[in-house]
Amino acid sequence: MATGRGSRYLLTIGRWRRSFGIAPQFRALAALVPGVSHVDNKSDFLGKRPHRRHPGILQLSCVRLPQALAEAAQLLLLGSAMPNMEKQVQALTNYLWSRHLPVEPEELQRRAVLLEKKILENADSCQTEKHHEEILHALRRTTYHWQELSYSEGLSLVYMAARLDGGFAAVSRAFHEIQARLPEFQPQTLMDFGSGTGSVTWAAHSTWGQSLREYMCVDSSAAMLELAEKLLKGGSGSGMPCVPGVFFRQFLPVSPKVQFDVVVAAFSLSELPSKADRTDVVQTLWRKTGHFLVLIENGTKAGHSLLMDARDLVLNGKEKSPLDPRPGFVFAPNKKPKEEKFSLVILARGSPEKANRWPRITQPVLKRPRHVHCHLCCPDGHMQHAVITARRHGRDLYRCARVSSWGDLLPVITPLELPPSAQDAQDAPES
Repeated sequence: MATGRGSRYLLTIGRWRRSFGIAPQFRALAALVPGVSHVDNKSDFLGKRPHRRHPGILQLSCVRLPQALAEAAQLLLLGSAMPNMEKQVQALTNYLWSRHLPVEPEELQRRAVLLEKKILENADSCQTEKHHEEILHALRRTTYHWQELSYSEGLSLVYMAARLDGGFAAVSRAFHEIQARLPEFQPQTLMDFGSGTGSVTWAAHSTWGQSLREYMCVDSSAAMLELAEKLLKGGSGSGMPCVPGVFFRQFLPVSPKVQFDVVVAAFSLSELPSKADRTDVVQTLWRKTGHFLVLIENGTKAGHSLLMDARDLVLNGKEKSPLDPRPGFVFAPNKKPKEEKFSLVILARGSPEKANRWPRITQPVLKRPRHVHCHLCCPDGHMQHAVITARRHGRDLYRCARVSSWGDLLPVITPLELPPSAQDAQDAPES
């Protein structure tokens, strides 16, 4: 889980042009710090909802592909003449999940120097002519050989069979977070960098289909773009697309004046060959972000590392859009366990003070008799292990914590964030 520094807070990276605060009835809750006793049940933060649907619940139930997308994919697979499709799908899946980041030239040079020093310490003077070959051999043997994937028509079909449903589920979870927390947000334009099979377009249409009027799909692979277009047209090259307003191109829009309400890069940063390339792409995507930048990678150490680098680049960098100079903040970092594990970060422009101030649950909730263990990432970036009981924290908070899951928000705030009336009530001695 990411942590913030100073005035930076844990939210998703995006840009938001309106002031979105927490409703007053959600604020007067308990804080999980020394000296806190109970939830203020008079705040009515649940309303008429049951505890299992408290306002911090952000999890999705089982996500299914849209029927039109599933049928189109099935038609394409049945029409393909590729042998051993299942074995190829499994091989590609294993490769993608075991993939590491490419070794940077500086790191490679550092390793070569260390190897040279080690070899020279143990070598005789008469063997110095072989040092260079020994170093090269050792580097080849110990260095991860990253290779760029070139998606042909056949490999694109294999990728679709392996990743279509998982990619759709991961992106749907990210969009659900934005929609659940900001239901008034109605984007009109979206850009998908590294669009692949077009799962982002389908997920966005399922979430904001009534407002979105333009989907820009960018992918360097012509075969992938052709496959995505066929999926939109029911599995054939002709016919009307299921989602209107979708455009395909192999390069990012050049004009700095072109912005999109939502910009997505799902499982794309890991396809770039160097940190310099990733830096350039993230900066470009941020300049083209009108409201939210959604970055998603595999739920691995490599994927998490990529997202943390991208987050720090946006939060700490001096890159500004000529159309919108506002800084960014993290709107919803999350690592969610599913049959499809993934890491995501959503970045937004605006003031983090106006965003939801509840801590996020960063690990599976441990439910024990009469108490619950929650690992929390607080809005100030600090991690906290909270043991919640009905006796110490009140029945409402205890039951909310018990039904919450990894990635949800727990409806509590610290004493410094309480309104004056609630703060006075907590400070008052018990009778």
